Amino acid sequence: MSLNLSELLVLGQGTDLASERGVSCSGELPRASDPHLVERARIARAALGERALILGHHYQRDEVIAFADITGDSFKLAQAAADTTRAEFIFFCGVHFMAESADILTSAHQKVILPDLAAGCSMADMATANQVNQCWKDLENIGVASTTVPVTYMNSSAAIKSFTGEHGGTICTSSNAQKTLEWAFAKAEKVLFLPDQHLGRNTAVLSLGLSLEDCVLWNPWKPMGGLTEDEIRGAKMILWRGHCSVHGRFTRDSVNEVRERVPGVQVIVHPECQHEVVMAADVVGSTEKIIQTVTNSAPGSKWAIGTELNLVSRLAQNNPDKEIVFLDKTVCYCSTMNRIDLPHLVWAMESVLAGHIVNQIRVEERVARLSKLALEQMLAL
Repeated sequence: MSLNLSELLVLGQGTDLASERGVSCSGELPRASDPHLVERARIARAALGERALILGHHYQRDEVIAFADITGDSFKLAQAAADTTRAEFIFFCGVHFMAESADILTSAHQKVILPDLAAGCSMADMATANQVNQCWKDLENIGVASTTVPVTYMNSSAAIKSFTGEHGGTICTSSNAQKTLEWAFAKAEKVLFLPDQHLGRNTAVLSLGLSLEDCVLWNPWKPMGGLTEDEIRGAKMILWRGHCSVHGRFTRDSVNEVRERVPGVQVIVHPECQHEVVMAADVVGSTEKIIQTVTNSAPGSKWAIGTELNLVSRLAQNNPDKEIVFLDKTVCYCSTMNRIDLPHLVWAMESVLAGHIVNQIRVEERVARLSKLALEQMLAL
């Protein structure tokens, strides 16, 4: 079945054409097997010219990265969105919370487009506004909220970023988590760290010299986070019970197994990994640090990398003089990040060219204003 662009756009609007053409789903996307898809992407990108900016997260598929104007981690892409004023359309090839941040940081005339609205983040979904507000009320009730600063990982919804800005906190990424926590502890006695427990714990212990006993875990599904008042009062880091579904899968056994399988291998992992994995690794760092470390390493060096598989595969392709393996024997992509593919990107670009803006991400004004306070504090750091 072949559909022209006007039919594709109509299908995307949910009209009866879908049933008339025998399409069982929304049907608006070009087929992945379309032999002309890459050429259509080139044509659409060229036609958009400087009106468009395509941002591609490191975890994206190669077919998407090939059309990215800027590739980076969430911090770099947030900066790029804030610094770019000429582009009317920003196609954010990442996940929903990243596109929200771009909408918050860009000008009113710019439109942020997420090629597939299903590209979310399981970690970001682990902290809801109602849960975080209840947590803060509990901290107020026992008298410690006034000496606590919220620090929220970039991997969070705009609503959680808004909460952070409202209460004088800031946003961090894995690249600047240490600097952010140093800023926070210069300002207050405690930090409420949202929503990734592992990044908060690993940064506190490895970079700030705190102990595991200085950290407590807040379970939003239990009254008072499942903690006693004394436990909360005695803690320096109140860690939210959230994690990354990709990085959380790596275990100490993964590290032991790869060391036996690949003699002389160096293990490098992301700080979203579990604490025992981080402690067993040779190098710990953000996505950008992983890329730089492996790229700048000596020819012939061996690396087992504990992060998302698209990036590991790309590093292996770009460094043929090194032996690069995935830390876990079981292949695992970020399933939500992987929803952004070339058919979705082509559809989004061609739709704009046809005068139909799809999947625009818009953050409500009050949420955006408060979120921007926290994001600007991060950029200032």
